Amino acid sequence: MAEPEPIVLQGRTLPLEGRHVVLGVTGSIAAYKAADLASKLRQAGAELEVVMTPAATRFVTPLTFQSLSARPVVIDMFSAAEAEAHVEVARRADALVIAPATADCIAHLASGATPNMVTLTALATTAPVLIAPAMDNQMWEHPATRANVEILRARGVAIVGPASGRLASGRTGPGRLSEPVEIVGALRALLGATSGDFAGRHVVVSAGGTREAIDPVRYVGNHSTGMMGFAIAEAARDRGARVTLVTAPVALDTPVGVERVDVTSAEQMLAALAAATTESDAIIMSAAPADFRPAAAATQKIKKTDDRVDMTVEMVKNPDIIATLAGGGVRVGFAAETENLADFARAKLTAKRLDLIVANDVTAAGSGFGTETNEVVIFHASGESEALPLMSKLAVGHAILDRVAKLLRA
Repeated sequence: MAEPEPIVLQGRTLPLEGRHVVLGVTGSIAAYKAADLASKLRQAGAELEVVMTPAATRFVTPLTFQSLSARPVVIDMFSAAEAEAHVEVARRADALVIAPATADCIAHLASGATPNMVTLTALATTAPVLIAPAMDNQMWEHPATRANVEILRARGVAIVGPASGRLASGRTGPGRLSEPVEIVGALRALLGATSGDFAGRHVVVSAGGTREAIDPVRYVGNHSTGMMGFAIAEAARDRGARVTLVTAPVALDTPVGVERVDVTSAEQMLAALAAATTESDAIIMSAAPADFRPAAAATQKIKKTDDRVDMTVEMVKNPDIIATLAGGGVRVGFAAETENLADFARAKLTAKRLDLIVANDVTAAGSGFGTETNEVVIFHASGESEALPLMSKLAVGHAILDRVAKLLRA
């Protein structure tokens, strides 16, 4: 095997590692969720700095955010330790996230008014800005608020939410602050779109194991959970790609900013991927489509009777999806094997006209279905191969994308 190249992991194993994120907190009852958001930003690797409006301190104390960020919280420009704190904080920022953003805050941002440190920082920064609105549904739906939001969108400000649900007033409707995990996902997508090496690229990813119907109740399937494919989709999004994720049934949430297409059978997956890859820059086929399907699915549930001791299901071969697809750009396949990994992977690499194939032994510890990690060998059409160590599936996704990026540049 060739000596593996260094794994660049441009999108980072910790997705926000090395990013200086400024979190602006304004005076909403939803400010308590900002504490959870601050924690999740730190867990994602961000260097966090918090600025608050005086009204926000009435809901959550600055000490809470100081503890979570390990930095002093800036509330008042005139009492801050730094001279011209609003400018210095703004200059340090790789991104500004305002969550929750009240109707009052949004109005000030739209007009350019700066009555507090949050709006001062927003006016002074050149970094990408993401706001997460939170307010009563009547305020959110008011024409003035909607007009202010459109002004901000036109200036390039990203908006996440609001969600619909029960509000603090007891009413139900749009206005809830998006969940912290969604806000972090939106931030990752925003940073990727502004500085990622896949910005402007379209990446198609498949995930999950297909289900081939025997009758309306039963199906033929496999153990694939879709975790690897979803991790690749997240990694591609983090690096700025427009991502189409074609997935068989899985119990996973759609990554924020990713277009999801749900399918059930291998034939449906082939049709969806054929449509998605007409102008894609890369396809990464990490799904586990069934090789065979029942020749004819029963229209009603097949009943078990006392005199039946066996059952035979006639099977026919499914189309080989990646081999059938005409293009898609850089073509990456997967080989989940239990033996002779290198031989089987190289054979598939040629037969399916792939640029890369990612092979793993699903019987190895930490490398099978449903695990958070994977240990793979990447085989290149040029003949070289790279054995990567056991790592998180997100890191594996970035390692694959590092190789795809090199092929796209070439």
